[in-house]
Amino acid sequence: MLLLVDAGNTRVKWAIAHEIAGAGTAPGDWIAHGAVLHADVKRLPALWAAHLPAHAASAGAGAAPVRAIVANVAGAAMRAELDSLLAALAPPLRPEWFVSQPELGGLRNRYREPAQLGADRFAAALGARALAPDKALVVATCGTATTVDAVGADGEFLGGMILPGLGMMLSALARGTAQLPQVTAHGDRAPAFADNTRDAILSGCLSAQAGAIERACAAHGAELCLLSGGAAGHVAPLLSAPHWLLDNLVLVGLHAAAAAPELRTC
Repeated sequence: MLLLVDAGNTRVKWAIAHEIAGAGTAPGDWIAHGAVLHADVKRLPALWAAHLPAHAASAGAGAAPVRAIVANVAGAAMRAELDSLLAALAPPLRPEWFVSQPELGGLRNRYREPAQLGADRFAAALGARALAPDKALVVATCGTATTVDAVGADGEFLGGMILPGLGMMLSALARGTAQLPQVTAHGDRAPAFADNTRDAILSGCLSAQAGAIERACAAHGAELCLLSGGAAGHVAPLLSAPHWLLDNLVLVGLHAAAAAPELRTC
């Protein structure tokens, strides 16, 4: 059994899943999953323990030990915190820190320096390819930052774009101007040409997000865009390119990576 953890810039997402090999399990088939804000990270051991012991008991004495595979882009302090929280479980777990590598699970990393590619971007691309193999893909993650990456049908990770996320764009306008208000995304779709300032700000920022993704899809000749992240639901309705809106694409990639014999962690 696996504990998968994606520590992003705002939230820590997690999932518990069976190992893929020999269990009839596909990437993204969870026993349980959830997310907490950074401020609530100390709640994680209780959330994990609520599911791990019950599964271990039902699996029997011969069950394989739990592995914890973690992608962390939230810095050294978060790494130390997660290390401590995993050690507090009974039995304690030692994390396998997921890192980008030149090749993994049929995905070849063509970043100029493969190790410098963010672990979350590499995992998301791996998850996208696991869900939609042999397709030219754009992988867009709309979080604190928005990343838009291209994966070839042959499994080449070609690189991508990084831009401020939707929330960061909205906040930057409020902080950097004298008269523009702070706006937050809401469920109502802003018109392309808004008749009030708040909707104009939201429309502009959403259009910037969608425009970057559409440009990537056109430049890559993508057959499909896989869209994930906290703001993805606000951006997806603006896209004309074929797309899937998914939760936890990084966790899907970690799940797929766990079955790859060439997986290297630190």
